[in-house]
Amino acid sequence: MQIITSTIRFPEIPLETRDGHKLRGYFGNLFKEHSLLLHNHFETGESAFQYPLVQYKVINKIPILIGISEGAELLTSLFLRIKELKIGDKYYVINYKNIENKKTDIGVKDDLFKYKFETNWFGLNQKNHLIYKQLEKEKDSNAIVELFKNILKGNILSFYKYVNYMELSRINIMPELTDAGYAKFKNIDMKVFKGAFTANVALPDLIGLGKSVSRGFGTISKI
Repeated sequence: MQIITSTIRFPEIPLETRDGHKLRGYFGNLFKEHSLLLHNHFETGESAFQYPLVQYKVINKIPILIGISEGAELLTSLFLRIKELKIGDKYYVINYKNIENKKTDIGVKDDLFKYKFETNWFGLNQKNHLIYKQLEKEKDSNAIVELFKNILKGNILSFYKYVNYMELSRINIMPELTDAGYAKFKNIDMKVFKGAFTANVALPDLIGLGKSVSRGFGTISKI
């Protein structure tokens, strides 16, 4: 199966990785009348618990918007309307931007692919965070690897689900992750990780896996 992605870059506006959520806030508000895909919330303000098909991130100082499937169509339709950007109290006039539309094959393959996390992977929820802490205390590295395997498989299957692709084949995955500190989740400090993984799955570059992908966490690229 192939899916379409649209990637918008603003190469003349240097931002920090942590500004991903500010990009989301700005564009989600600017175009809020167009689609909940841009901010992943319903009109009531309630969060839409689904894989976000429009994501906001900063990679190597460059602000990036990526749209997936119908999110790609939406970003393409709005591209020419993006004239400026506000991050915090600072306005940026956009003199140069580019858009790349691409078809990408997805699914379980016979080959293995290696992916690097360009931004920290936010893979643990409150329940498996407690499991991780216990395994870390016990210094059970094999069990930690198995935990990461299962979580990453779930992340990939969640992505497949929301692009309307059903995968019944076995996903084989080997994570290579190290501790990258903490990030806030519902006002709780949660572990995040950096590194890579190898798997028998084809995935588009610059999509996110894990939690908080709409604001830039867990962004992957093929090595």
